Amino acid sequence: MHHFGTLTIGARRVEPFVKDPFRVAVIGNPNSGKTSLFNLLTGLQQKVGNFPGVTVERKTGHLIFPGGKSIELTDLPGTYSVYPTSEDERLVVQTLTDARNTDYPDAVLYVADTTRLEKHLLLFTQVKDMGFPMILALNMSDTAHAEGLEINLERLSRKLGVQAVAVSGRTGEGVDQLKQILTDLSRQAQEGIPEQSVYRLSQEEARLATELQDLFPSLTAYQRILLAHHADWLPSLAPSVRTNVLEAIERTGFRDLALQVRETMQRFDYFTPIVQQNVRKTRDRPYTLTERLDNLLTHRVAGPAIFFLLMLLVFQAIFTLASYPMDWIESGISALSAWTKSVLPPGWLAGLIGDGLLAGLGGVLVFIPQIAILFFLIALLEEVGYMARAAFMFDRLMQAFGLNGRSIVALISGGACAIPAIMSARTISNWKERLITILVTPFISCSARIPVYTVLIAFVVPEKTVLGFFTLQGLAFMGLYLLGIAAALLSALVFKWILRSGGTSYLMLELPPYRPPLMRNVWITVWEKVRSFTMEAGKVILVISMVLWVLASYGPPGAMKNAQAQAEQIAREKGLAPQEAGALAASMEMEASFAGKAGKFIEPVIRPLGFDWKIGIALITSFAAREVFVGAMATIYSISDQEDLLLIRQRMALEHDPLTGKKVYDPPTTWALLIFYVFAMQCMSTLAVVRRETLSWKSPQPRNPATSQPRNLATSQPRNLVTP
Repeated sequence: MHHFGTLTIGARRVEPFVKDPFRVAVIGNPNSGKTSLFNLLTGLQQKVGNFPGVTVERKTGHLIFPGGKSIELTDLPGTYSVYPTSEDERLVVQTLTDARNTDYPDAVLYVADTTRLEKHLLLFTQVKDMGFPMILALNMSDTAHAEGLEINLERLSRKLGVQAVAVSGRTGEGVDQLKQILTDLSRQAQEGIPEQSVYRLSQEEARLATELQDLFPSLTAYQRILLAHHADWLPSLAPSVRTNVLEAIERTGFRDLALQVRETMQRFDYFTPIVQQNVRKTRDRPYTLTERLDNLLTHRVAGPAIFFLLMLLVFQAIFTLASYPMDWIESGISALSAWTKSVLPPGWLAGLIGDGLLAGLGGVLVFIPQIAILFFLIALLEEVGYMARAAFMFDRLMQAFGLNGRSIVALISGGACAIPAIMSARTISNWKERLITILVTPFISCSARIPVYTVLIAFVVPEKTVLGFFTLQGLAFMGLYLLGIAAALLSALVFKWILRSGGTSYLMLELPPYRPPLMRNVWITVWEKVRSFTMEAGKVILVISMVLWVLASYGPPGAMKNAQAQAEQIAREKGLAPQEAGALAASMEMEASFAGKAGKFIEPVIRPLGFDWKIGIALITSFAAREVFVGAMATIYSISDQEDLLLIRQRMALEHDPLTGKKVYDPPTTWALLIFYVFAMQCMSTLAVVRRETLSWKSPQPRNPATSQPRNLATSQPRNLVTP
């Protein structure tokens, strides 16, 4: 078996080894339920990261057995074949053909939808010809049974040459048996398996595979043919090796596209009779619920209207359902801050923890309920199969703006975070549409702006209910999102005419049947996203809050004392009450601090918008992350507040200029801030990801990942190729 033993690839020789831990790649078509099965096998024993060298997100998890032994599972992106049309699908080919990579799997768990088995066996036979030990998990067995399908597992396993097991990622059926097979496979894989190829190579393919054998002796003949098919972009090929491969292609007369068609037809000729002989229908299929629902939900008029109503309900839920837990968290943080300051001796440590760390961090943690509700509802829509319909419905509209139907998925995902949304654009094959999607997605208001919107909307929009259910604040909240969407579409229209592409693209996706949401997947998604949001934002807030407290509490030599003396003089001249005098002194001392100096420096630029220097400080710090705005204001106002600690929203609402008495957050200033954050430049992380995806700060161009040379990803295929 080529996974173990001496490897010689290119000019590099690798000594014999056996991988530890045992790595299993989870592979399958989109909507095969492989991620549900992956979640069932690994639970919370998983982590999310990027594939080495690229920004495509991956999940790895561990299947832990008694005694502490484990198998590492990697959930690879879904793909229909080893001839990918998008960047994330390329990761499957790259992973399965680069034996030097530490992520090279020792075995493959192939997940197929039992109800669509024939369509899902194309990729299965291609992976099988690569020589990996394999398990075929026939998922959704409960749905197959409900549809009257009977499968002869024993004969199917024998015909396909792998162990097949019926499982259900929804009910858990067959999972214990699958775990046992995985355990056996981890012990037996080292013995190797005989190479049995489903695909019969053509004469030119056979000649090419022979010529490449010296370059890639550890790979199967089919893997060497795949390297030839993808030699122009595979980053695993060294320049000298790529040159040798391209020369061999020219010598043998290798015809790329024609041979792909030949291979596909031959594979279907192989497994179609096997499926027909071993999968039997016991009754006629009725008119399904999916078909009835699609008549309404994908209707030209009713479909978009229902989508708009669903989004309105999502935004309404974000703003209204989270109010009680938000108040509890905010009160708890305020009480903890007050208690900390009461038990610690007066001094810099009590101020740093109570007014800096806890006040700033609490200004973000209070919005966790809203973040959780957003991810929960979006995950529900994905689980039931609705998001694929949204991509299909809006493809024609997106095309008018130079986008792709898959762009709607990226734009909706941008409501959670622009970073994974931008990375999800890798599923778009056409470079022009992918680039436009990347550039306009940051206009969509991400979840980090929810704290800003929530606080500021409450200052200018009354809590009034309309139509018996909707609140004006919730409608205003959605209005800000719609403003960002309008900006994204108009910008896309401009890019459509500016950018040039070599052809049109196509939308090819599978519309999965509607199914009840698998709540285990939903909760894992919510847990991962909220944990990521809290940990990532928490690190930034922790540092910025503490630095900001120091900068706001200390100033140039003598500046703080002079500010205090001036405040006392003004208080005597105006006859201010002790409470008002204390607030004036705290404000003037902060103005004289290092943070105040920075805010004053940029104040002339932002003053026309109605922003003061305190808001300027928050604007600067929020470039690290948008949610830092509220945390920064919490830190600033907790330092300047000489009364009992108030909730940050109450404290900001009561903020007045100590000299003029004018309310700081009046309607013009508040609306200006809201509009600013709708259109403001994204956070640093988003800019870095855009740079990573486009390979340029100024003039992004499509690049070959292997050579960094421009290439054209455009295609002339028809649009809306939907697999029912």
